[in-house]
This record gives sequence, C-alpha cells and structure tokens, in this order.
Amino acid sequence: MRRQRWFTPYLLVLPAVVWVLVFALWPFLNTVALAFTDARPLRPVEFVGLENFARLFEDERFIYALTTSLVYVAVCVPLLTFLPLLLAMLVHTKIPGIGFFRTTFYFPVIASAVVVAIVWEFLFSGSGTVNSALKFFGLADRPIEFLSDRWLLIFCAIGLTVWKGLGYYMVVYLAALGNVGRELHEAAAMDGAGAWRRFWSVTVPGVRGPMMLVSVLICVGAMRVFTELYVLSHGSGGPGGRAMSIVMLIQSMGKGLNGQIGYASAISLVLFLLTLVPLAVVGIVNNADTIAEIRATRRATKATKTAARAAHAGPAAAGAAVMALDSTAAHGRKEGSRR
Repeated sequence: MRRQRWFTPYLLVLPAVVWVLVFALWPFLNTVALAFTDARPLRPVEFVGLENFARLFEDERFIYALTTSLVYVAVCVPLLTFLPLLLAMLVHTKIPGIGFFRTTFYFPVIASAVVVAIVWEFLFSGSGTVNSALKFFGLADRPIEFLSDRWLLIFCAIGLTVWKGLGYYMVVYLAALGNVGRELHEAAAMDGAGAWRRFWSVTVPGVRGPMMLVSVLICVGAMRVFTELYVLSHGSGGPGGRAMSIVMLIQSMGKGLNGQIGYASAISLVLFLLTLVPLAVVGIVNNADTIAEIRATRRATKATKTAARAAHAGPAAAGAAVMALDSTAAHGRKEGSRR
C-alpha cells in the first residue's frame, strides 16, 4: 500500500484556505482599514480617525436606515420563528398527499428573490391586484400607495421576506420535530394537558436548539436585508430614501466615481458589530451550563486556597475558612439541582 506524502492534506485544504483569505479575510480587513479613512475612487487616501463614525450620529439617512433594519428585525424574528414551527407541525402529520403541500410551501424558497420581489411589486402597485381587489369589493375609493409610503413599503417588504422564508425554516423545524418523542405528547395528554399546553410544554422545549438557531439566522438576515426593499422601491429607498436598509445605504454611499468608500466602510463595520449581538446572546444562552460550572469551579478553588492559607493562621481562621468552603459547595449543589 502506497504511503501518502506528509504534505498531501495541506494540498487538499490549500484551495479552501486561499479562497477564504482572498475573498473573505482580506476584504474584511481592508474594510476595517478603510473605515478610518476618507477613501474615494481616483483620490489619495487620508487617515481621518473616528471622523466617519462621529458622522454617523449626525447623518439622518443612517438613522432612517438603522430604524428600518431594527423594525425589520423586531417584526421578522417572532413571525419567522413561530409561523414556520406551526406550519411544520401542520405538515408533520402523515396523511396522503402531504408531500405535495410540503413542496408547495417550500417553492418560494427556491424562487429567485428578485423575481419574487417583481411579482410582489405587481401585486401592490397602484394599479395592481391588491388595489383592484379592494376597489372591486368597495373597501377603498382610491388606490392605496403601498410602495410610496415609507411604512407601507417597509411592511410590504417584511411580508415578502416572511412569505419567502416560511418554507426554509419549516424544513429546519421538520427535522427537529422528528426528535420530539410522540410518547411525551401522549403522556401530557393523559395528564390532562390540552393542545396549547402541550405545544408550550413539550414541542417548544423539544425544538429549543433549532429555534435559537432560526432566531439568529432571521435576525442577521433581517439586519442585512437588501433585495426586497431595493426592488420594491426601484432602488430609491422609498420617499426621501427613508425606507432604506443599512445595506442599501452602504451600496448608495459607496457606488460610482464619487462614492464615499471610507464612509461606506464605516457603516459596514457598524453593521458587522450589530450582527455580532444576536450571535453573542445565543452563545451565552447555549453555554449557560458550562459558564455556571466554570464559575462554580473558580469559587471552589478560591475557597480551597483561602482554607489553606487560614490553616497556617490559626484554628479560628481555619474554622471560618471551612465554613466558607462548605457554603461554596452547597451553592454549587444548589446550582446543579437547578440545571
């Protein structure tokens, strides 16, 4: 049997490493560096320190974009966290023809976001299907400007995002529901728990991990929304650009020969920091038990060292240290019983 050379594994991973360095790490580091400059195309770059970041708080467009992104997150996260779960529970049952409905619900996921947004624009335009239906049933005397009003435009885009993401997260929950034992639901039903109680006490704890993952993915995706708002507003960001997202603002500020690349890079860095918040929260929640164990170990180690030092100081101090050690051990047992 021919032995492989020592450098064979490194050759196999080399293309992936080069790809990450060239198309991920280097652009990120370059963006961080440009955020502290006044970089523009065809002009020499000058270091300006924190001037770009100070400008953010005075820029009305950034405040509008940040508000749009936060509203997007606040609405999309609960909707796309629970609606796909309910949809997954609906199609999780084994009945004839259920595969057709699963495919139908997943179809918007594989459709192009641009094409779907164009269809959505046709539905909500002044002479579109929605306005025609409202006029036909006598619910509106004149067309509603869904795509010309700031908040109506934002909520139309949110509706598009929710509709397109339902099928994707439904599949995630379908995989998770397979690990929730049917006997747990049967036992809860025998104890007199209704459907709503079983949902909160059995189903939700059973899919807690995937639910946290879904929430983070939705939060990060909502922060970085671009296509929906860009297509629905024809790239203008709504009236006065007040419906722009942060990514739309970055694209608007950095494009063209007069693009403010340094300022756009500063906005990109702020967006990166904002997306780290949900990731940090999920990391803390998922590792709460490990963090508690580390804290308990540190307290026990500190109490042991204190007892060792007190043993040389005298009987009274040693007795007090032993009491402190017992208290620390009892606290650790109490934390363990809570977990």
